[in-house]
Amino acid sequence: MSPSKHHHHKNHAVVLHQFREQLIAEGLLHEGDSIGTDDRTLLRFLRARHFHIKQAKTMWKNCVEWRNTAEGVGIDELYRQIDPWDYPERDHVFNCWPLWFHKTDKKGRPLNVHFFGGINMPDMYNHISPERHWQTVLVNCESLTREVLPASSQAAGRPIDGTFVIVDLKGFGLSQFWQMKNLARSSFQVSQDYFPETMAQLAIVNAPSSFTTIWGFIKPWLAKETVAKVDILGKDYQEQLLKLVDADSLPASLGGKCTCEGLGGCEKSNAGPWSLNRKERREKWLRGEGDIALGAGDLEVVADRSVDGEQEEEEVATSHSSETIQRESEGGDGDGGSDGESSTSSTRSSTSGYTGSDIGTHGDVMSGFTLVNGSETTRSSRESTPPISPIDDVQAQLQKLAVEEQQQSILQTEIKIPGDFMGTTMSAITAS
Repeated sequence: MSPSKHHHHKNHAVVLHQFREQLIAEGLLHEGDSIGTDDRTLLRFLRARHFHIKQAKTMWKNCVEWRNTAEGVGIDELYRQIDPWDYPERDHVFNCWPLWFHKTDKKGRPLNVHFFGGINMPDMYNHISPERHWQTVLVNCESLTREVLPASSQAAGRPIDGTFVIVDLKGFGLSQFWQMKNLARSSFQVSQDYFPETMAQLAIVNAPSSFTTIWGFIKPWLAKETVAKVDILGKDYQEQLLKLVDADSLPASLGGKCTCEGLGGCEKSNAGPWSLNRKERREKWLRGEGDIALGAGDLEVVADRSVDGEQEEEEVATSHSSETIQRESEGGDGDGGSDGESSTSSTRSSTSGYTGSDIGTHGDVMSGFTLVNGSETTRSSRESTPPISPIDDVQAQLQKLAVEEQQQSILQTEIKIPGDFMGTTMSAITAS
């Protein structure tokens, strides 16, 4: 890594530390907050505001206020009232608005699949009220950060930053767009304001000629950083998708081999690591007996990987435990410091996602990764590792994520689209 990039990530680590201190000092971050208290959640908000602390803090405050008041009950209570994957109208809603989470790609990111050609909102509203449907949209958004990404992180053995969204526009035209326009705009707004930086990549396939007109309406709604994450794939889209997704995980309708036979088909199976013991986890959570997230606990992830041909052990994520948050809130230096002006970057570094506090089961070993409970590790090599300061630790995370992003960009095939025919981010409808 060049000295400039090293300094760049060092600045971000400092800003993150200051951001956390200010949130605690101002009573905006508390032990057990469902918004998330780990570094990577905070990084999502910082990235969305280019690491300007004041702007990120305003965004965080607005998000907390929305979470406390959404739909008159707050998002936590709404999530108790409506299970995003099991509510009475779900099958009919999916028939008229086909979108779902489905397994993961080769990088461990959950797939979020949309078939917009099947949208039929008038028929959908014959079976569910617009108000009720909007509530299901909100809890679906919440499920991404509360369940899907933590479970994907556990399955991958490392923090997973966001979704890989696939939007199939076969059969989609202006008639469907006019039906969904207002709802789509509201969904984009919620996604960008309250669930920032949770879409890692979006691929659009089978874009019709009318999409140029549709894009003209959508573009003003979106942040430029969101547009930069979109790829419009050509006629060979199946080949391109299979470079990113194993055939057994990609639905057959998109060129893969998966049909989720016996589970109602890919669109209704909810197949993925987030479904593991999900019914039992939700029932316990509703009784107040634990977190609904798979493998929630105060964990850290240690990875063995080869870098430039040499094996090295690398700490890729740690969490701020409840004790740390309480200690900092009682005696921490919360006067703030920098306003984030040292960094104005708008790069696509994959620093959102989940730390050890959200992933894995105690002591499990998966795919070369050891999950350790707190500071106690099952590997003797960790015993001699010197303590890592919070700033240096986050710097290591940022450096690692930058390397992963470079590797991902090599894997992907760039497709140049002339003029204004860029991608869209319909994925925001399910909190991308």
